[in-house]
Amino acid sequence: MSLKAETAEPRPARLRGTLTARTRRTITAYAFLAPTLVVAAVFMVWPMIRSLIDSFYEKSIGPGEFTGLSNYTQLLKDEAFLGALRNTVFYAIVATPLSVGFALGFALLLNGRVRGRGFFRSALFIPAVLSLGVVAIAWSFLLDPDIGLVTYWLRSIGVPAGNGVRDPSLAMWYVIGVGVWKNTGFYMVMYLAGLQTIPRTFYEAAVIDGAGPWQRFRRVTWPLLSNTTAFVFIIAAIAALQVFDQVFVMTRGGPHFATESLVYLVYRKGFQDFEFGYASAIAWVLVIVVFALSLAQNVFFSRRAVRY
Repeated sequence: MSLKAETAEPRPARLRGTLTARTRRTITAYAFLAPTLVVAAVFMVWPMIRSLIDSFYEKSIGPGEFTGLSNYTQLLKDEAFLGALRNTVFYAIVATPLSVGFALGFALLLNGRVRGRGFFRSALFIPAVLSLGVVAIAWSFLLDPDIGLVTYWLRSIGVPAGNGVRDPSLAMWYVIGVGVWKNTGFYMVMYLAGLQTIPRTFYEAAVIDGAGPWQRFRRVTWPLLSNTTAFVFIIAAIAALQVFDQVFVMTRGGPHFATESLVYLVYRKGFQDFEFGYASAIAWVLVIVVFALSLAQNVFFSRRAVRY
């Protein structure tokens, strides 16, 4: 009995030492994370909470007056908000599949043995690292109806270029084109990374079974890229719903509000009209739309991945 008691006594001491070491490591980790957590809390979490609170107030410069859900109910009758919502949804519906489709196509082409592959990869990726504001300024000149090189080329081959970014029927398409051109290379790199994870033995087995290029893509490549496609679609849709830079630089929401997006409307209401409460309500509607779309896409692609 005494021998067992002597051998059993050191265990709690060792356990206390283990817990102490684990606690020390945890404290050390949080100490290293503390600067980032503080910055995130001050510049991200608190502004979101503050804007949510402000969305229930009618306020300009000053404390404001609590109005409950009046800002949100007013949105349903506001033609500016409904127009901006339509423009944003249209931009996302068109730009997202175009960006993802071009990215997948270029990734498939540049994943094989192509002469100058490194050059083409770099050329397609360069727009993704450029400032969208600077890019939008350059495209504003290229698409100018009077001196624009792109509009001149389009007219020379018989494609109606209209009045450039000043044409209400074409301005949104020009904004979409700039967005697709800017983001395609970034999404292409993600697809290239996904293609590199597919074992070559799968393709070799498919070739032995007599599968052609389309069958290999449909039966091997596409199913194994389902997770990559889901991720790319989600981030592309979120980026499209937050379109602002090229709208701000190229069109200022015009002509006749034809390109005004939700984010630009938040900017206009908040920093031009100083309706901070109303602008916060618009921002939180956008947050809800982005969250709902991301959730729906996640569920959709998860089911496809399970089916494959």
